[in-house]
Amino acid sequence: MASNARAEFADVVIVGGGAAGLSLAHRLARTGIGDFVVVQPSRGRLRPPERTWCHWAQGPDEFEDAVSASWERLRVRGPDGSTVVSDPSPMTYRMIRSGAFEELVHRGLAGHPQARLVRGAVHEIRQYPGGAEVVCTLAEGGRLALHGRYVFDSRPLPFLPPARTVLLQHFWGWFVRTASARFDPGVADLMDFRVPQPRHGLAFGYVLPLAPDHALVEYTEFSREPLTSAEYGAALRHYAGRVLRLGPYSIVAEEQGVIPMTDARFPRRVGPSVYRIGAAGGATRPATGYTFSAVQRQSRDIVAALRAGSGEIVPPPYGRRALAMDAVLLRGIDAGRIDGPAFFTDLFRTVPGERLLRFLDGRTTPREEFAIGLRTPVAPMLRTAAELPLLRRRARPGAIGAPRPEENPR
Repeated sequence: MASNARAEFADVVIVGGGAAGLSLAHRLARTGIGDFVVVQPSRGRLRPPERTWCHWAQGPDEFEDAVSASWERLRVRGPDGSTVVSDPSPMTYRMIRSGAFEELVHRGLAGHPQARLVRGAVHEIRQYPGGAEVVCTLAEGGRLALHGRYVFDSRPLPFLPPARTVLLQHFWGWFVRTASARFDPGVADLMDFRVPQPRHGLAFGYVLPLAPDHALVEYTEFSREPLTSAEYGAALRHYAGRVLRLGPYSIVAEEQGVIPMTDARFPRRVGPSVYRIGAAGGATRPATGYTFSAVQRQSRDIVAALRAGSGEIVPPPYGRRALAMDAVLLRGIDAGRIDGPAFFTDLFRTVPGERLLRFLDGRTTPREEFAIGLRTPVAPMLRTAAELPLLRRRARPGAIGAPRPEENPR
């Protein structure tokens, strides 16, 4: 036990208050399985800034009160300006802001007699027979040793596991207000390839309209390294001014991020009683960067396993077929064999919207996947699939990349 630390006990300890940690806490509170503690950073430098999480779902769900906007139509624009508009009904594309999600979950925890929220910084997780100890420093001072039968760690990994391919989905976005109506609130632009393409990887614009004069406008790249903040700013100004032709606008908020897109294998169990969840547990879809929907499946599976008292506590978020297809696509883009803008534009043009979203979520049948595969560049995909078994998995030097803020991006 940690010296000079107050000790407390719980059935479950959840480390981290992001989407994965809070989603699991929310699910535990709704099902009433034992007592649990969520350790979340206090407000300050260790606490991440507000983030946007997007996903697709069918009908109202338990997070409806945290949804800030939704769209019934999705649009992809090719490099030549050609437009593909998809109707994925009965599903809609939804935006959740992390602050609203946190408030919703915290309200549920406050009314749960067996839930507790601890504000503090975790320093160490120690194993012992039958459980684990989470050592943290509390926001109000003092040290606390939380002992749990199960510990679920949702903190981001400082380093990626060895992989054959690693690309980064890195982005910078502005919430803008325009002087006049410039957006269609009924359509979300998932990929707009009318931006200059990098020599390696691909780039696109991303527009989520919140009102006719209000939207999140982002510049995104899939490439090996992030840009400088000055480069993101230049790309955003070009996209907003030259491509979207927004006219006068003001920036009311901004967001940035880096999401690894990799065929690395993420261990979900790192000790007899310690498990990784969320992106650290492989919940990020390698070929798209989407995570929120897989986090919800993962949370439901964990609670089901705890209720049953048997089986795999944290099942894989995606099946082997989905991960194998993603590995081929990532390697093909990284090797320059697959034209990323053409690939995604053609996919949205030829595959029905609802089926495509299920495919991106890893929930299609083998027959559906075979039919979708025939709509991709078959020869480069087969060549890449044949090459993958010959490649070694290598550790990526250095920590996971992040934007370099040498200058203000505005």
